[in-house]
Amino acid sequence: MQNLQLAILQADLAWENPKENLAYFTKEILNLPEKVDVIVLPEMFTTGFSMNAEVLAEPTNGKSLSWMVNMAKEKQACVTGSLIVEEKGNYYNRLYWVYPDETFKTYDKKHLFSLAKEEETYTAGNEKLIVNYKGWRFCPLICYDLRFPVWARNTENYDVLLYVANWPEIRTSAWNALLKARAIENMCYCVGVNRVGKDGNNYPYSGHSAVYDALGNQLTKSENHHQVFTEVHKLDYEVLQKTRDKLGFLKDRDGFQLI
Repeated sequence: MQNLQLAILQADLAWENPKENLAYFTKEILNLPEKVDVIVLPEMFTTGFSMNAEVLAEPTNGKSLSWMVNMAKEKQACVTGSLIVEEKGNYYNRLYWVYPDETFKTYDKKHLFSLAKEEETYTAGNEKLIVNYKGWRFCPLICYDLRFPVWARNTENYDVLLYVANWPEIRTSAWNALLKARAIENMCYCVGVNRVGKDGNNYPYSGHSAVYDALGNQLTKSENHHQVFTEVHKLDYEVLQKTRDKLGFLKDRDGFQLI
């Protein structure tokens, strides 16, 4: 199985300004190395974490999805991140996973952030998404999902657990601890992509976007906290499988079914 090059883009999102955000991410993506396989953007990467869905929501086949399709085709890489989407009168915090061949899959955020009354605006999803790319299996989730380990539990034998987020600075210690824990308990790479700066409600974000290996070792550079940055990291399939085979922790996991 081949190794993958995964790019994480930590940005200072322009509040409720899709045009400005897409212009920024276009520049960053086009400047990535030729050899990149997966590109990860933050939660609500076109707007910031906004409850103004009535104004900002796009249709299921909107301009931002078209942009993702174009970027995936241009870079011959998967592109993922979440958007505000309207479908059949409901609003969703929807992650798109877009393939280079212009096809895509979606995941609607399961755990809505009640502290910000997200559930009063958005409809929760109820299906987990596992995607396959070049033999790797990814489980992409969104922000607050990070606090709920049962939803993320590695029963489908995925290789990479991925969180796109707008995680506030005040709870950075929880972000760091939970990302590392999810990597260790699921014996997988765990990727968290957050934003920096302040949003329109004056809430600060400290970033701390990171990639952890299956033993909980952080692969990203710690000095990039609070800064806009783009990094590319190698995901090594052979090392992952050797770690799993040697320790065998997943063989002892509990069996259960979500209802």
